[in-house]
Amino acid sequence: MKLLKTASFSLIGVIIVTLMAATVIEKAKGTGYVSSHIYGSASFVALWGVTAAISIIYLIRRNVHKRPWTFMLHASFVIIICGAGITHWCGEQGTVHLRTGDDAVTGFVRDDGTTAVMPFGIRLDRFAVAYYPGTRSPMDFTSSVTVTDGTSSLTADVSMNDIFTHDGYRFYQSSYDSDMGGSTLAVSHDPWGIGVTYTGYALLLLSIIGFMFERKSDFRNLISRLGQKRRLMALAAAVLLIPGAASAADDIGGKVLPAPVAEEFGKLYVYYGGRICPLETLARDFTAKLCGRETYKGLTAEQVFTGWMFYYNYWRREPIIKVKGSKARQRLGIDGRWACLSDFFTVTNGYKLDDIMGGGCPPADAKQLREADEKFNLASMATTGALVKIFPCRDPADGTLGWYSQADDLPAGMEHAQWVFVRSSLNYVSELVAQRDYDKVIEVVRKIGEYQAKEAGTALPSPGKTAAERIYNRIDAPRALGIALLCVGIIGFMHYCRAMSRQRNVGRAADATYLIMQCFALALLTVTLGLRWYIAGHIPMSNGFETMQFMAWCALLLSLAARRRFELAVPFGFTTGGMAVMVSMMGESNPQITPLMPVLSSPLLSIHVVMVMVSYALFAFMMLDGVAAIAMALSRRDCDAQIRRLADISRLLAYPAVFSLALGIFIGAVWANISWGRYWGWDPKEVWALITLLIYMTCLHRRSLTVFREPMFFHMFSILAFVSVAITYFGVNFILGGMHSYA
Repeated sequence: MKLLKTASFSLIGVIIVTLMAATVIEKAKGTGYVSSHIYGSASFVALWGVTAAISIIYLIRRNVHKRPWTFMLHASFVIIICGAGITHWCGEQGTVHLRTGDDAVTGFVRDDGTTAVMPFGIRLDRFAVAYYPGTRSPMDFTSSVTVTDGTSSLTADVSMNDIFTHDGYRFYQSSYDSDMGGSTLAVSHDPWGIGVTYTGYALLLLSIIGFMFERKSDFRNLISRLGQKRRLMALAAAVLLIPGAASAADDIGGKVLPAPVAEEFGKLYVYYGGRICPLETLARDFTAKLCGRETYKGLTAEQVFTGWMFYYNYWRREPIIKVKGSKARQRLGIDGRWACLSDFFTVTNGYKLDDIMGGGCPPADAKQLREADEKFNLASMATTGALVKIFPCRDPADGTLGWYSQADDLPAGMEHAQWVFVRSSLNYVSELVAQRDYDKVIEVVRKIGEYQAKEAGTALPSPGKTAAERIYNRIDAPRALGIALLCVGIIGFMHYCRAMSRQRNVGRAADATYLIMQCFALALLTVTLGLRWYIAGHIPMSNGFETMQFMAWCALLLSLAARRRFELAVPFGFTTGGMAVMVSMMGESNPQITPLMPVLSSPLLSIHVVMVMVSYALFAFMMLDGVAAIAMALSRRDCDAQIRRLADISRLLAYPAVFSLALGIFIGAVWANISWGRYWGWDPKEVWALITLLIYMTCLHRRSLTVFREPMFFHMFSILAFVSVAITYFGVNFILGGMHSYA
């Protein structure tokens, strides 16, 4: 028995170490190397198989099969592994390239380069790209195909998130030829593995629900020990089922438009980031990209942006560009963190960063130089007007609507009067600005707005969405909210720990104050997330900024729900929420709110993100719980009872946290299989999520691993295990990369 236990958990440890090493090797040698030498190797497959077999034998020897829900929970993972094995050995994946006008194709190229034969032929009849209304930004790609099977034939469409299945073969839209005359479809033939794997997923969901109500489970014992069984059960179930401008202008030398005039520019529509939005959104992103904030010396973003448009000779000498990294500063010849546009040129007007793409620089230095180069190009595009695509024009040839700047090549054959208006209106505005005739400037800007309404018509965003976006742009909550939440969290943490060490309550007044601040912060995040949802037309969980904002929302909501039964949930909610908000500002202080392709609009993807973010929030609570216990232990007071209680609370949180992560991973796998044809691609984010799941699963086995019964060991584990969560989210995003590095 002891040998079986040692073998089971040791093999899981070997799997964890192997997966960690594989992600590092992939960064150094590439995805192809690890796919063939590690993930696709016979020894790696055998490792999973032996681990599953020994674990099942160990469970049976321990009579776990007498607790049906617990046994079913473990058996579901074995079934999932078996399904993956069947897919590995029997499934086929590859691609087929089709051209309109060609004969039907009866084979496809496997991932390993060999050719597989299909029992039917497939022919491309037509390929089309669907664009977002009023733009040239692709929304969806559709291949219309005909399948010939003997004497019969049928037609079907293959598009993003809309697969075509025939005779056990599934076809997914993968890519297309630049001339729009050809299409590449991903092909998957896995008649047995998917069914077995999906059976394991369904069994996992069913067994998790049953486990929550199993009388002899550790989860129910912890609930009984902590009291208030019904309320804690409801909380756990809920967790698992969550789906100064004027003075600044004087300082700047008057080289800006007055705020009301600049605001008129902000009301215009502009084609930016693949969508049509108010120009103030572009101005806000532009200012944030250059100097790290949405304002500069008290000037609004619109004033900064229009300053570059109409006062270039002044702004090129203004040290507004924030430069990161000593290598980039050294190359530009600046001492501090701020550069002006003139710093990018030599005395002979040579561009100092002209050779950054030539190679020879370490990756970190090259990244710093590229960021500086990007900011230079952004400022240059604003100066030349290339960034200001505010003129909608229809192509006389086919009637399609495009958005142009005055510097772009306009459609051939457009009316002369319209051509003159597009080419000359901003030049006329520039002359009026030089004359300080601001009333006339406003008049001309409004005429441009009238032109936009006439030419674009229904392609423009609705007035409601435009108003919502302008409100969102003015909230500017994340930075201030993050700092406030962190400060309140730290103060509250010390306050609650002090009260617990003295076996007292924090007091009604303090408790009411914390409650009001919790509700206010939660309401503010709800409003901002709701606005983003309405503006973008999809649940705001599509990038790193939005997922971290949602994690902050989850942390505050969970702390609000648990505050009566778990005192430290209050400061934990503030601290976790504050960290999540501040982290969301690191990578993208003001991200684009772009429409999503149908493949990213799936409700499965939203549920996947929700479940994973909830698990991360709970893991963060466990980590902070451990920090609190260690702080109490170091206070030299008699806090053993409080430390044990905190350990029990962390153990209780571990169950919904692990279950949420497991369900999140496998719901994401189902979404990936529906969208891309494979439910697991060994992407670094996927691998580290699996590593995190395996690490935290160990703490649920207190009956086998008795060391987890020790409160202080459990607290130390909770702190150290959270490193894997940090690597899963931040390490992959900023170091390892991969398909999921945006999230």
